[in-house]
Amino acid sequence: MNDISNRINRLIGQLKGIEKMLNNKRECSDVLQQISAVKKAIDGLSKEIVVSDICRLMPNEDADKIGKMVERAINL
Repeated sequence: MNDISNRINRLIGQLKGIEKMLNNKRECSDVLQQISAVKKAIDGLSKEIVVSDICRLMPNEDADKIGKMVERAINL
């Protein structure tokens, strides 16, 4: 759970950074680049949460396969 908390804290920092960029009237392309990074980070967090939840119910040797399946589903 510590890794998930770290990811969430990084996301919060990124969002605060976007807010600061907007307040400082940074270029639209710079802001959009950061928004894209946040979206990717949220996808990664979603995958980690789902995989960790599923893996609690499945044998460890299936963790990689489950992770790949979840990643494909998230990327749809």
